[in-house]
Amino acid sequence: MTASHGSPLSVVPEEIPGHGLLDGRVVVVTAAAGTGIGSATARRALLEGADVVISDFHQRRLDETRSELAALGLGKVEAIVCDVMDSDQVDALVVGALAALGRIDVFVNNAGLGGETPVADMTDDQWSKVLDVTLTSTFRCTRAALRYFRDVDHGGVIVNNASVLGWRAQHGQAHYAAAKAGVMALTRCSAVEAAEYGVRINAVAPSIANHKFLAKVTSQELLDELASGEAFGRAADPWEIASTIAFLASDYSSYLTGEVISVSSQRA
Repeated sequence: MTASHGSPLSVVPEEIPGHGLLDGRVVVVTAAAGTGIGSATARRALLEGADVVISDFHQRRLDETRSELAALGLGKVEAIVCDVMDSDQVDALVVGALAALGRIDVFVNNAGLGGETPVADMTDDQWSKVLDVTLTSTFRCTRAALRYFRDVDHGGVIVNNASVLGWRAQHGQAHYAAAKAGVMALTRCSAVEAAEYGVRINAVAPSIANHKFLAKVTSQELLDELASGEAFGRAADPWEIASTIAFLASDYSSYLTGEVISVSSQRA
């Protein structure tokens, strides 16, 4: 079926109920404060029966998000402040999650930083910060999670947040696209190594998800243009990305590792 912009597919559907995909598991989600994909992933994990640990570098927003998630009355919700650009804080996040909930089953690497800057105008600092937050932080968290999973016997799952820009070109996004392409490569290579620990590592690659933070780093004109290019004529809601992350975190994806799943309705 071909979707038109006036079709039912152009309307964001209601969030689907949980189906127990993550019953009894502990899920850690980085960059989970606010209203974006991270907080939506934590919410989805709770709906699917998990307990969650959310982290972010922003204490106030993290506390607000924890309160909102706890108000759902589902699983346990713990919050740990963590700057993913600091290896010691990343290691402390793992230690803190274990102290709070006793184990980790799923680690979701959601942290990322974008912006619009043409290469000719880009400074070394702009390039380095986007690469650090988006790619190197994913490495730091993957390393910390794998060191934990290596020493336990229950296996585990890591899910990374990449982007379709890891494959596709967009003006002013060279630093972000390079970082997300790196996340994809890191996903593939680390998955091969993680298999011997009984760990699966996959990634999602969203095209565009509608949330408040995105509007702060991208012009509304560009967001509207990108949304209009989608087959459904709209951006995804963060819960639609989070549902795919939950699938990758669950046993339904038991034979997937080193894969990048595009969550997009873009035309070919």
